[in-house]
Amino acid sequence: MKILVPIKRVIDYNVKVRVKPDNSNVDLANVKMAINPFCEIAVEEAIRLKEAGIASEVVAVSIGDKSCQEQLRTALALGADRAIQIETSETLDALNIAKLLQKIVEEEQPKLVILGKQSIDSDNNQTGQMLAALTNMPQGTFASEVKVDGDKVNVTREVDGGLQTITLSLPAIVTTDLRLNEPRYASLPNIMKAKRKPLVVKSAADFGLDLSPRSTLLKVTPPATRQAGIIVESIDELVEKLKNEAKVIS
Repeated sequence: MKILVPIKRVIDYNVKVRVKPDNSNVDLANVKMAINPFCEIAVEEAIRLKEAGIASEVVAVSIGDKSCQEQLRTALALGADRAIQIETSETLDALNIAKLLQKIVEEEQPKLVILGKQSIDSDNNQTGQMLAALTNMPQGTFASEVKVDGDKVNVTREVDGGLQTITLSLPAIVTTDLRLNEPRYASLPNIMKAKRKPLVVKSAADFGLDLSPRSTLLKVTPPATRQAGIIVESIDELVEKLKNEAKVIS
């Protein structure tokens, strides 16, 4: 069974995000980049399925310029067998990303596509669902447990009321939640081996798709800064400030 794992290059979640002075976008200059955390969980799950003898091959794919090869090499170091880069310098929305991934699905014919439920930069939570609609494949979103059973996959997913387990016929699409697994660290020997693993570059223009954006970024602003707290000397002073300044009690 072949597993396809789309991954995205994002700002490392430990980095404090800066906004450009003109508020046109996020400032990426000299910023540490990494695999999107939810995508990293997807890579880990695919590798675990291969280690269990369920999957025979794990293919990582990413969309972007040459810089995203760094994250693809990381996926290879973690255990993926080969990688595909869809090269484009354009900033694509979720639908256009899903359309490009659809073409890769048609070429690779994976039995299972595992991807993060959302990226930590745009936070759209749309690509997996759109890809399922375009490929007409069943989907299991927000997975906290994935079990492959023959030509079926049982996905336990988190919903508002608790947990829900659904059974999907393969081929299928699964999006990962935080509690699915704990991603491993790449060892130095595997990092060295990843340099020799195949990484194929395909041009987004070669797929013949209309990748015109459906949305326009108007402005990016940082969150409002929090004011420093106030230390009060007594309960009476606390009550007075809550009543007259915060106006949360009467």
